[in-house]
Amino acid sequence: MDGIPTTTIGAFPKPDFVPVSDWFNLPDQDYTARWADEIAIAGDQAEELFVRAAAEVIADQVKAGIDVVTDGEVRRENYIHYHCRHLTGIDFEHRSRYEMRGVLSTILPTVTEPVAAGEAFLPHDWRVAQASTDHPVKVTVPGPLTMADSLVDRYYGDRSALVADLARAVNTEIRALADAGCTHIQVDEPVFARRVDDALTFGIDALSTCFLEVPDTVTRTVHCCCGYPRHLDDNDYEKAPLAAYLDLAEAIDAAPVDRFSIEDAHRPNDLATLLPRFKDTTVILGCVAIARSQVETVDEVRDRLTEALRHIDRDRLVAGPDCGLGYLGRDRAVAKLRVLAEASRSA
Repeated sequence: MDGIPTTTIGAFPKPDFVPVSDWFNLPDQDYTARWADEIAIAGDQAEELFVRAAAEVIADQVKAGIDVVTDGEVRRENYIHYHCRHLTGIDFEHRSRYEMRGVLSTILPTVTEPVAAGEAFLPHDWRVAQASTDHPVKVTVPGPLTMADSLVDRYYGDRSALVADLARAVNTEIRALADAGCTHIQVDEPVFARRVDDALTFGIDALSTCFLEVPDTVTRTVHCCCGYPRHLDDNDYEKAPLAAYLDLAEAIDAAPVDRFSIEDAHRPNDLATLLPRFKDTTVILGCVAIARSQVETVDEVRDRLTEALRHIDRDRLVAGPDCGLGYLGRDRAVAKLRVLAEASRSA
């Protein structure tokens, strides 16, 4: 019996020499303040360090047994604003305070003009990462609804209009990735679970725009977790409603999406109710918690995968972490991935 394929979601603990700070290590939740200064300090060495870091974190994932890897987002201060820096119409110098996701007061870049794609940048990041491995490297892209919820709009005054322009900008970058040869592209839309009405009203349409004219050679993935913690072992942090996946499932299944990534380790779902709602879409099931220091056992992960297989075809199940692994530290992240891979091979 063949094992279940495995993947990671995006972020990986950065090696110590990486010149960019992770967003959760910055003071006052000002997630965008230091990136440019840190890159300037690194100077001509920055690219060399990013290449080395991508190779190291990819090697960690491969040795752990992961099939489809990422570059660990080693170039990014966070998965959203790195992309936003490459778009027109977004001001990073004049930032504004905003209650992001409706739960966290923070300081964010400001939309001051029409948003559009700039010069393509992710093909370079992918080529560098892919050169270090024969495993497929998946590139992650922030989704338009999630980006809109991570910016302060001083121009559009209409969330759906901003999301539509962001979707067109994302599509430009995704098509450039596909033209470069990338075969796994993931759009991160955790805000779908926070703003289900927006997701169903215009977010799914924007998601379709993201993948417009993307060839079938690309595996089109969407990731939707239910909320990121403030620190490791923050077990009481506020999650999106448990019913969000149930509300989204049929619309996602009808969208031009091959794989839908959900979290299930930190807060398990009713798989008997949820998984049958995906008639065609492959589900990436989150099997290890990304904010809990305790490493899961192989039996625990295998049992959850076995339960999932009661409700979805084997060829439409992939195992992964709940979300990015940045909080865990490198050794613990690798330990969790080894458990994930072993359990998946034997499920």
